[in-house]
Amino acid sequence: MNSWKTVRYDAAATVEEFPADDFGFRPTPDVDSFAQIALHILNAGAGLTGMMLAGEADFTVPGFRDRMKEKFTTLTPESGGAAIAAAMRESIDGRTAELAKQPAEWWAQTMTWFDGSQMTRQELLLFFKEHELTHRSQLFMYQRLKGMVPVTTRRRRAQQAGAK
Repeated sequence: MNSWKTVRYDAAATVEEFPADDFGFRPTPDVDSFAQIALHILNAGAGLTGMMLAGEADFTVPGFRDRMKEKFTTLTPESGGAAIAAAMRESIDGRTAELAKQPAEWWAQTMTWFDGSQMTRQELLLFFKEHELTHRSQLFMYQRLKGMVPVTTRRRRAQQAGAK
């Protein structure tokens, strides 16, 4: 869970750093904007883990997606980077604390994903992190397209400079 928190915190830092007047930026018309991706990270993490913690075990049941949306934030792209980043951090801190309280048996229980595949809650949590990594990478690419250097690159460069 700590590595997932790092992924989320890096995404939150990226959201804070991205120019507010460019939150609607999208490299091509057919992809989500920077703000839409940031909110998707927040909502997917909150919705999916929220449903898992609520005892949902089958993501294919009718009405699942509507019930999941009840766990989404009320923030919008217009809420701004500071508010979205703060919500991203608060959400991951709260969720990982809740998840850390779950017993080993809970993690081993099998769930049904949207496509009907079966996986344990532990495998599903790893999938959530991987999903978020993908979208964090999108945010980083948008930063690069704007001439910015992502937080992970800056951190690595600082470590390399300190090692010299």
